[in-house]
Amino acid sequence: MRICIVGAGAIGGLLAARLAHAGHEVCAIARGPHLAAIQAKGLRYRHGQEEFVAPVAASDDPADLGTQDYVVLTVKAPALPTLALQLAPLFAPDTMLVAAMNGIPWWFNRGLPSPFRGHRLEAIDPGGLLEAAFPYDPVLGCVVHAGSSVPEPGFVDHAAGNHFIVGSSSRTTSPEATAFADAITSSGLSGVTTDNIHSEIWMKLIGNLGMGPISVLTGATLAGVARDPDARSIAAAMMREAMLVGDQLGLPMTMSIEERIDVGAELGEFKPSILQDLELGRPMEIDTLITVVSELGVLAEVPTPTIDTVLALVRGRARRAGLYQA
Repeated sequence: MRICIVGAGAIGGLLAARLAHAGHEVCAIARGPHLAAIQAKGLRYRHGQEEFVAPVAASDDPADLGTQDYVVLTVKAPALPTLALQLAPLFAPDTMLVAAMNGIPWWFNRGLPSPFRGHRLEAIDPGGLLEAAFPYDPVLGCVVHAGSSVPEPGFVDHAAGNHFIVGSSSRTTSPEATAFADAITSSGLSGVTTDNIHSEIWMKLIGNLGMGPISVLTGATLAGVARDPDARSIAAAMMREAMLVGDQLGLPMTMSIEERIDVGAELGEFKPSILQDLELGRPMEIDTLITVVSELGVLAEVPTPTIDTVLALVRGRARRAGLYQA
């Protein structure tokens, strides 16, 4: 199977290394010192006592890599609009696009009931650039439950988790989703399929929405947010508002809010990616994780006062760091 990973960072690098090590023909879009290291020495991977170097072809120019069976987007959401129009050389008529990114993807409303179906979300795709660049329908969504980091260029350290949930934007059983999930499983990770990827995306989003922004404002880890009574109560209020929005989308929450907070806290003294981005001076995924829920709340006629207040504070914090322009 020919697979291109667009964005060979923490999660993309994990996937690229495991899939290449399992014998798939894997290439990656990367840049800077990380790209140079992969080109010179391959992609080094470590998980506990397991360590290997995977043969991953890498470039910063998609035209160097040729057409693929699967193109997997693992970049941060703020980087995707710039990349989107450059990826055309990777696609043949039967290439399947896989979005394995944080937050709500641009195609999310395709599988929702009226009045949400077909409504372009400005928070995610202002001006419709992504819809124009990726006219493919259906696409695959992939929800990632794994943690890894890039401690140095060319090196992915897989810390915990190995679960990848794959499903079609059409919310139907998909042979393409099954084939990709099987490839993930063949690599030693856990790949499963679903005919309701929207619910999986929404459930993960509720956790990220409730805890990540509070971490940004307080500096607390996920466990720290969960055990602080004030932080926890605000996180719970945000999740409750998102839960009510989800009810209108036909995406009911399948666990209690307190249980969802505790699931996040199981990662321990872990800084969520949005806090890591702030501390490292990288663009923050504010719109795809928070703004979009506020926008959906307006469409659903569900008030989201806590989400809106925290969103304003997080935007302000990011602007002061030079990491948010809107």
